[in-house]
Amino acid sequence: MDRSEQGLLRTDTVPEEGEDAAATLSATETLSEEEQEELRRELAKVEEEIQTLSQVLAAKEKHLVEIKRKLGINSLQELKQNIAKGWQDVTATSAYKKTSETLSQAGQKASAALSSVGSVITRKLEDVKNSPTFKSFEEKVENLKSKVGGTKPAGGDFGEVLNSTANASVTATEPPTEQTQESL
Repeated sequence: MDRSEQGLLRTDTVPEEGEDAAATLSATETLSEEEQEELRRELAKVEEEIQTLSQVLAAKEKHLVEIKRKLGINSLQELKQNIAKGWQDVTATSAYKKTSETLSQAGQKASAALSSVGSVITRKLEDVKNSPTFKSFEEKVENLKSKVGGTKPAGGDFGEVLNSTANASVTATEPPTEQTQESL
């Protein structure tokens, strides 16, 4: 293995902040006093640059807040804008478009299925209404109505027959209003 290959395979750790870079070097790579001094100067320079950049960033953030305040942009408005932008980004994705299309098709199929079920139920109810058993029951109710209600002609739909029968039975059990007023 030549030196360049060995360099790619090295697993030396990178010194953490505050850790002495010279202390992490292996014994075979000792640095001269001059090299160590150069590294210390470079370290101090990089630390100073980081401090300067942090100060510049803080000043820029302060300026940003001031500009937003002057424009009347507050946190709530920013949040609304971010949500709107995020939603716009989501709706532009192919995954959203595919999902939306699939759900639309599923909704159409569900609507068609419910319509079909409604048609089947309607047909079944009509079949029941036209069945001999229902006709017989309807005739019995009409006969009962004519006996209780008097000489009204038989006919009408089942709901009318039930309502009139119920009204007739209530009227038959209540005393006439004129008699109750006279007895007072």
